[in-house]
Formats: sequence, structure tokens, C-alpha cells
Amino acid sequence: MQSKEHVPFLVALTKINKVGPKLAKVLVSYSGGYEAVFQQSKKALLAIPGIGPQIASAVLDMKVMDAVEKELLFLEKNPDIQLLPYTHPNFPSRLRQYDDGPLLIYSKGDNQALNPSRSVGIVGTRSPSQYGRSVCENLVEQLKEYNVSIISGLAYGVDTIAHRTAVKSGISTLGFLAHGLDIFYPAENRKLANSMLEKGGLVTEFGPGSIPAREHFPMRNRLIAAMSDVLIVVESAIKGGSMITAELANSYNKDVFAIPGRLSDSTSEGCNFLIKTHKAALYQSTKDLSYIMGWTADNQSSVQLEIPLDLTPEELSIINYLKQKETVHLDKLHHALELPLSKLASLLLNLEFKSLVRSLPGKKYTLANK
Repeated sequence: MQSKEHVPFLVALTKINKVGPKLAKVLVSYSGGYEAVFQQSKKALLAIPGIGPQIASAVLDMKVMDAVEKELLFLEKNPDIQLLPYTHPNFPSRLRQYDDGPLLIYSKGDNQALNPSRSVGIVGTRSPSQYGRSVCENLVEQLKEYNVSIISGLAYGVDTIAHRTAVKSGISTLGFLAHGLDIFYPAENRKLANSMLEKGGLVTEFGPGSIPAREHFPMRNRLIAAMSDVLIVVESAIKGGSMITAELANSYNKDVFAIPGRLSDSTSEGCNFLIKTHKAALYQSTKDLSYIMGWTADNQSSVQLEIPLDLTPEELSIINYLKQKETVHLDKLHHALELPLSKLASLLLNLEFKSLVRSLPGKKYTLANK
């Protein structure tokens, strides 16, 4: 790990135009350290692979040091934000193993959460259907017994649902951001982000003052892909950030799953395409993940209700309502869910056949594992 004296030069490397993580690491390697990069002659810099006259001049200019000084002053006034170089022992090992992994990260929250034993990335559309919302909630809840950390991007929609359900279920969750930790986007998720800090945290490679610029989101998505042992796409259009993240995960040789959807739903077009083109496996339950990843649940002896992810929205609404109650009378279900009695009775019968619901005397119902 580098000493604190080298930190200004480390930060300066991230601010040089046209110098990304790969090239920055080359500069450090050839020069022998962060500070040594800025002590090289122009001739020596030009001898380094990938360094041309423009970049060499930018390195020697040192104008970036003004921005570095402001950033370090901000960090000094905000000790809850930590700057971790890729050489730091707390730096996520999953990010360190890739050439395009960040040179440094800024983090808030529990440092131990940066290196979870198992990690599951969950991404999807910013405008999920009711089916997608229910699927995402059930998916995260079912993952609790596998002692995983939920990885996502804290964006609207599926990201928000995944993080919120993780917090509610007591699961560690990390949010990767496309901006600095001095602001928050979207602002509506600030409260959720704060609730993640106790058992998880926020991570970004962008320093204070960095806005959520369009080009930052693909960079953020590569960190989600790299940080995840397995990536699950819940709902996605044929184009968008989730599809980019899935492509990146495949390029990192990560296992990718997708939730299938109806052919007529635009929000499922991307997932169905990933499955059709063999870029993702079909995900129906945690049994699929357990089989592919070789993971076993922490509490094998406990009886868990395995909820198939191909249930209809009405069936999922029944399951979610019964989760909150020991037993529920048919009439109460009818009024609470606003479903016609004839249709409700048919749905309950189907759920009984699937061993998800049990009928009790007196027209009462409960979940099969209660």
C-alpha cells in the first residue's frame, strides 16, 4: 500500500485527459510509483507504450494539481468518505483483477462489504412492470439464505427495488454510482442510500465534483459487472444500460442469468434476446443459481418457500399478501387484492397445485411453509 504522501499524485493520474485506468497503471509500472510518473522527462514518458506527445505534455503540465488540492480538502472535511487506491488491502479484489479496473475508488459505508464472500448483481429497466417489481423482490428475498451481497447501480426501477429489498431483508448491498459522493442522483434515493451504509455501502471511481455525465454510466456498469460473481437481468429493453452490463459481464467470463418475459412486453425484449442468443441462462429460481454457481444455502435444514419466478402478477400478489399474515380468509383476500371471487378461487387452486399455498378449514389460506 502506498503512503499518504503519494495520494495527491494518485488522484492526479485519474484527472489527466485521455489517461484511463489501464494506461495509468502502465505509467505507474514503468515509472516506479505514482509520484515518479510526474518526475519523468518528456523523452522518458514518450518511451512508455501508449504515451504520445499530447499525453506526455498533459502529465508534465501539472495543472491538474489545483483540482487535486480541492478534492483532498473536501475529503479531509468529509472523513466518512474513504479514498482507496487499487493497492489498498480493502480495495475490492474483484475489481483489482481486471486491467480496466479503477485506479482508485471512493467509498462510504462498511469497508468489509467491499469484499463479500458471494456477490449477485441485479440490473434492469428504470420502468419495470408490476411483474418485474414482484419478481425482483422475491428474487432478492430468496437470495438471503445464500449469504450474498446485492450489487446494483442505485438507479430508478429495478436497481432501487433490489437495494431496497436487500436492506429490508437484512442483506448487504453495494450501490455503484456514476458521479462523485458529494452529490446524489437520483435525489429521491438519498434516504435509501443512507440506509445501505450500515450493512453495505456506496462506491464510485469519480471524485467529488463529478456529475452523472452520460459517459460515466457505461464506466459504472463495468464495475457492477466486474464486482458480481453472477449477474441477473430482471427486465430490460433490447437496448440500454442493463444490456451493456450483461455484455460486459460476459466479457469478464461471469455467469449471466435473465428473467424470461412475455413476447409482447417491451421490458422483456432484452432478457428474451439474451436467453435466445445464449448470452444468459434462463432464471426461474435460486435452484438455478445454486446449481450453476455450486452454492449451498447457509441453513439447509430450514424449510424455505421456493417461489417460481414465472408466476402471474395476480399469483405473486397473493403470495406477497400471505407473507404478511399467518392465515387469511378468502373474503379478506378478495377485498384486499380487489380480485373477483371466481378468479381468486381459481388462482388459489393453481397455487395449491404448485405447493405454494395451503387451504385451511373455514375458507382460510396460508403459505405452504407456515
